[in-house]
Amino acid sequence: MKRTAAPLAADGEALVEACRQKSVELLRTNLSPQGILAATPNARAEARGYAAIFGRDAAVCAIGMALSGDAVLAREAATGLVTLAGYQAANGQIPKFVDLRRQEADFWYLGCIDATLWWLIALDFLDRRDPALWLRQRLVPAVAKAIQWLEAQEHQRFFLLQQNEASDWADIMPRSGFVLYTNALWYCVKQLYGLARAEETHANFNQLFHPFSADLAEYRRARLLAHYVKRNARNRDLYLSFVNFSFFGEEGDVFGNLLALLCGLADREAARRTLRALDRAGIAEPWPVRVVCEPIPAGNSLWRAYMSRHRQNLEWQYHNGGIWPFVGGFWVAALAQAGERDRANAELAKLAHANALDGWSFNEWLHGRTLAPRGMRGQSWNAAAFLMALNAVRSGNGAFALRPR
Repeated sequence: MKRTAAPLAADGEALVEACRQKSVELLRTNLSPQGILAATPNARAEARGYAAIFGRDAAVCAIGMALSGDAVLAREAATGLVTLAGYQAANGQIPKFVDLRRQEADFWYLGCIDATLWWLIALDFLDRRDPALWLRQRLVPAVAKAIQWLEAQEHQRFFLLQQNEASDWADIMPRSGFVLYTNALWYCVKQLYGLARAEETHANFNQLFHPFSADLAEYRRARLLAHYVKRNARNRDLYLSFVNFSFFGEEGDVFGNLLALLCGLADREAARRTLRALDRAGIAEPWPVRVVCEPIPAGNSLWRAYMSRHRQNLEWQYHNGGIWPFVGGFWVAALAQAGERDRANAELAKLAHANALDGWSFNEWLHGRTLAPRGMRGQSWNAAAFLMALNAVRSGNGAFALRPR
């Protein structure tokens, strides 16, 4: 049953403006000399590892900081990216995070694939925003190594990245093989950096993740993968969250589907189909957004024992159906890009309200059913994503960073 949205403040514009100011304040609070921290530094954040510079977080924050209108944030937007480059692995991988106290990098259990993608996207955005930074030129060796590392993960007929499960932002979810979220970012990187075979990446992305609307694949291995999907899939309106040899994900990965739109992988009809399906799932009710449409229950063939670690990824929690205001910023941007400006404005106000809960906590996530705040308070990327969404609504450029030159 769908929930109705909680009443918003009488003056939505005032709420949005308050959230803009609080977002700038939070990002300034979370700045360190080495760059933006994932969350406000305190004893709990230190104990849980959030007082560190995370690859994906710092990249998203760099974009939001550059768009903030605040001189200090704009000046420091690149600092975390430069710190991450200093801890780049010899093979070119950008770390999942850098622990500033120990002065060491962490690359996660099965490797973190998306930090490298987000790092490249943010570098390009800052360079386009302020060419005088010469970021890409200053970091040419690091950029070349990062791209080479990603290309080593690319399938040489599909031209899509391959990965282990639990190795992107949803790092206790069972997505593996060809993953929607990761490959939307990979196509974006290919476009921004002029990499080879981008057209094939685009075509195979739609062929594998939405084979219901694609032409019959010519490549025999693609036909086999599509066979398993078409015979067993129930939800045919969203892009699949991942495709592996004989199994796939149809829980409805909201972030991955939004990135498919924002990165230019969906044509107009596919974008309408996707937004309608997300609306039907009620992902933004009452707050934007739940990050899956249908959580994976214990006992499902995709359930993994690690999902119950610390009782964190049970149904409607964390990556398995929790509400993430950070991803809500991308929802607002996708609506703006689709030309739904009034709707985007309304959802922006709801997003501001979500960040304002519990005394402007900018909480990491909320329970998808009880709406109880969970995770870490003072999340930097909540603030950054709000500023990105605000810019998308005001400028009409929903894709903000995710378009080529």
